[in-house]
Amino acid sequence: MMAAPRLFVDDDLGEGNEIRLDKQRSHYLRSVMRLNAGAYVRLFNGRQGEWRSRIADAAKSVTLEVLENRRIQSAVADLWLVFAPVKKDRMDFLVEKATELGVSDLLPVITRRTIVSRVNTDRLKAQVIEASEQCERLDIPTVHEAVKLSDLKSVWPDDRVAFVLDEAGSGGSAAIAMSEKTGRPAACISGPEGGYEKSELDLLRTLPNFVPVSLGPRILRAETAALTSLAIWQSVCGDGGVPPVPQMLRD
Repeated sequence: MMAAPRLFVDDDLGEGNEIRLDKQRSHYLRSVMRLNAGAYVRLFNGRQGEWRSRIADAAKSVTLEVLENRRIQSAVADLWLVFAPVKKDRMDFLVEKATELGVSDLLPVITRRTIVSRVNTDRLKAQVIEASEQCERLDIPTVHEAVKLSDLKSVWPDDRVAFVLDEAGSGGSAAIAMSEKTGRPAACISGPEGGYEKSELDLLRTLPNFVPVSLGPRILRAETAALTSLAIWQSVCGDGGVPPVPQMLRD
């Protein structure tokens, strides 16, 4: 049995509420999924868990009737990905997979060797919503406006551990370093393809709770390094051992 489609909505969710979808989402349910009145759709808004709804009206603008709560909103890992933007297709891949890996915040940082100097945050926000719908998340990662590396310290929370992927070789094992900081707000900081300049590494070392880490002896592409660091953190400190959502809650 195919799982019911899953959509993110901004509306408040509660038994008996009616949700009127916009043109794009109405088209998706009617023309792509080919659903008619009476079909079930799962809804979440990042605040109130996941709810089962039913198509009450499949006219031009689809109307959904909210039926029952299926999953309670749960706390998410406080894990940021701070990354130097890469080219478009690889950025799409990075943002999608970072969302799937449970990152709570995405913060693009412009370095001297960053290839991409401007970041379309609206595009990234649309991508994290789509990825969250697909991967059964109950929340939507926060996408921050890009900042220059030189300005990073001014927006950095004092209590957040900064795991900096240091290609210069000064860091120890990422898994060991992360296991020593469990329970702490964290960030994985990934640099550009060409690496950091020495002055930039010196600046990163001034961040509170700076921890340089290594991902091994091989040279990784920027997006590979970023996603590897997230996977290690989730395995060591996060929800890597939590089972997937049961099929019975996806119908």
